[in-house]
Amino acid sequence: MNMLLQSFPVFLLIFCRITSFFVVVPIFSTRGVPRSFKVGLAAVLALIVTMVYGSHQTVPTDLSYILVIFREIIIGLLLGFVAYLMFAVVQTSGAFEDLQIGLAMANVIDPMSGTSAPLFGNFKYMFAVLLFLIMNGHHYLLDAIMRSYEWIPLSNDLFKRMYDGNLADFLVETFSQSFLIALQVSAPIVVAMLLTDVGLAFLARTAPQFNIFSVGVPLKIIVGLFMMVLIVPSFSYVFEELFNKLFQALEGLLGTIGQRPQ
Repeated sequence: MNMLLQSFPVFLLIFCRITSFFVVVPIFSTRGVPRSFKVGLAAVLALIVTMVYGSHQTVPTDLSYILVIFREIIIGLLLGFVAYLMFAVVQTSGAFEDLQIGLAMANVIDPMSGTSAPLFGNFKYMFAVLLFLIMNGHHYLLDAIMRSYEWIPLSNDLFKRMYDGNLADFLVETFSQSFLIALQVSAPIVVAMLLTDVGLAFLARTAPQFNIFSVGVPLKIIVGLFMMVLIVPSFSYVFEELFNKLFQALEGLLGTIGQRPQ
C-alpha cells in the first residue's frame, strides 16, 4: 500500500504528459479515434512508463505539485505540436496549389479533423496518413513519448529553458522550416500555374478576341490535375523525407528542453 501511494502521484504526472500528447499529435488526435480509446491507451502507456521509469522519480508533495502538473501538460503539448507542424506542411502545400489553380473557394470538410481543408491538401493529407500508417509511424510516435522520459524526467527544468529563450528559438526555426518545406512541396504545381498564367497573358495580348477568363479557368484546372498525376508517384519519397524531418524535429525538441541520455 505504501508503494502504491508513492507511485500514484508519479503515475498521474506521466498520465498528464501522455494524454496532452494525444490531444495534439497527428493520427491519435483525429475525430475518428474515440476519446475512450485515447484515455485508455494513455492510461496503459502511463502504467508501463511508471513501472519502467517511475520507481526512481521523486515528486513534490506540497502545492508545487500543481505546477509540476502544468509543466508535464506543456511538455506533452509541445511534443504533439511539433509533430503536428510536419503534418500541417501537407495541407499548407495543398492550399498553395489550390490558390494557384483556382480551387481555393471549393474547400471541403476534412472528416479526420472536422475542419475545412483545401481539395489538394485534403487529398495529399489522406495520402500522407496512409503512408505514415504503412510505415508504422504511429509506433514511432508512441516510442517517442515513452522515451521522452529518458530525455526529460519528471524533475526537469522546462520553465528555466523557456525563460532562456532556447525553446522559443527552436519553435520559430521549426515553424519557418515547415513553411519552407510546404513551399518546396508545392513548387512543381505552383511553377506550372505561373507558366500557364504567362502563356494566357501572351494569348490575351496576341488574340484579344478570346475570352481569357472562360478559357483560363478550365485550362488551369486541367494543367493542375495533369501535374498532380505526374507527381503522385513521387509522394512516397517526399513523405518519407517529411517523416524523417518530423522525427528529427522531435529529437531536436527533446534535446532543447531536456538532455540526451547517457
